[in-house]
Amino acid sequence: MPDLKACPFYLSDEDAAWVNETLCAMTEEEKIAQLFCLITYTDDENYLKYLAGGLKVGGVMTRTMSLDELCNTVTRLQSNAKIPMLIAANLEAGLNQACTTGTRVGCEMGIAATHDVHYASELARIIGEEASALGINWAFAPIIDIDYNYHNPITNTRTFGSDPALVAAFGKAYVEEVQKHGIAASIKHFPGDGVDERDQHLLASVNTLSCEEWSKTYGAAYKASIQAGAKTVMVGHIMQPAWSKRLDPSLKDEDIRPGLIAPELLNGLLRGELGFNGLIVTDSSTMAGMGTVMPRERAVPLTIASGCDMFLFTKNLEEDFGFMRRGVEEGVITRERLDEAVTRILALKASLGLHKKDNLPDRERALKVVGCPEHAATAREVAEKSITLVKEEKGVLPVSPEKYRRVLVYKKEGQASAVGTGITSGACGRFIDMLREAGFEVTEFVPGGGWEGMAAPVSDITEKYDLILYLVSLATKSNQTVVRIEWAEPMGADVPVYMHSVPTIAVSLENPYHLLDMPRVKTYINTYGGTEPVLRALLEKLLGRSAFTGVSPVDAFCGKWDTRL
Repeated sequence: MPDLKACPFYLSDEDAAWVNETLCAMTEEEKIAQLFCLITYTDDENYLKYLAGGLKVGGVMTRTMSLDELCNTVTRLQSNAKIPMLIAANLEAGLNQACTTGTRVGCEMGIAATHDVHYASELARIIGEEASALGINWAFAPIIDIDYNYHNPITNTRTFGSDPALVAAFGKAYVEEVQKHGIAASIKHFPGDGVDERDQHLLASVNTLSCEEWSKTYGAAYKASIQAGAKTVMVGHIMQPAWSKRLDPSLKDEDIRPGLIAPELLNGLLRGELGFNGLIVTDSSTMAGMGTVMPRERAVPLTIASGCDMFLFTKNLEEDFGFMRRGVEEGVITRERLDEAVTRILALKASLGLHKKDNLPDRERALKVVGCPEHAATAREVAEKSITLVKEEKGVLPVSPEKYRRVLVYKKEGQASAVGTGITSGACGRFIDMLREAGFEVTEFVPGGGWEGMAAPVSDITEKYDLILYLVSLATKSNQTVVRIEWAEPMGADVPVYMHSVPTIAVSLENPYHLLDMPRVKTYINTYGGTEPVLRALLEKLLGRSAFTGVSPVDAFCGKWDTRL
């Protein structure tokens, strides 16, 4: 059983007594229900009453809603719960990921590009102030994955970058600050994403580092946040073969499992080597990674039997509850393991003081603090300090309508929103409008017809335009396998080929690695987002009214020699 008085719970005798008394008073069915953290996209009263009062689940994660809907959701959940509930949200970049009017401070990579750990604390402070007013008490953040592989389609700007020391420092700062506001941090995604180029949403991906390499990098980042008091760890659909085999030499390759069903990683590495005493929650169980390894009826109870304390979401509510219940009945999950998991769930709630208050939103305070001007000012500050001039052709910057009146814009934009950010497409169009308002004559490139011998003449570009601007907004998203620029037909009609004749600037509003696909562009900028503050700051920098001060948290040259030309 966990030490309730030790880090990260630090319970008093009174609080520990509440945990033990509550556990003893629970039926087995109530204990099983506490293992589940479900999800809601709605403030529907009947559905929320069913989750809280009918099923009696331990927690619920909310997706993005209006402020009123979020207040309704939290109120209906907590008012109908016998045991106070954990209310979670993906709070990586700001409260906009939970509330439509919440502040988006900046993605983690944008925060890191300021090169000032103060802004990791500011991100957490703003999230803490806004989320606590709405009754949210659990942040599925920070991400302390390390973006080692620029091909990875899911980590990318959601991480603090590829420098393990920077990731550790920024993650620690987030944890320390957000938990001051009564919100549990959940460091993720153990044992560490960002090495494999594949997406753990779609398969069980692999962290291929040696034990020694892992300990110096991911292990150091986890240890920094654990020692800072992180209350929870989220475990991914990610394998770490080196540690699995060191801790259990009997394992064959085919027996190696992703973290959320790997007892040697959960108990031997996370709890043992790293000394984590808090709550372990699975990543979304609806992701395919777990299912690619074993049948779901086995995997569902094995997450708890292996050492996770809470099960995130369900694929089919009734079926997954049945799988978990059967796991207890058949001894896959022992009664002792069930009690241990529920003890940690209750201890987390007690450490947040949920058993001593009504946990309802403070709508009046929320209206004052959520998306307030002071928080918006910090978001503008982050945008100003993070935008990074990766490479520059002498004499091209700054731009002005007098210097480059006729601008040809090549727009490369995805249609889906970024993973967990709440940001949708359309940033390129908004920036084009800003350019026109600033006095530029902007033409958007449209691929023409014609194959060999029939294409438009080069002079159609070189004689008609003073500046070429590439605007690329391709964000990471679930269920994709690559984030690369797809050039237009015929024969790469929009590939950068005129930069030798017309000054050319490329701006990536999301993925920082697009030099891979346009290596010889001589002026390249990363902004790590396409929000209004970022776009305004970008325009000011292009016009020469503001200096570029961002420091790239990753190798934007992708390790290629030609990207530096």
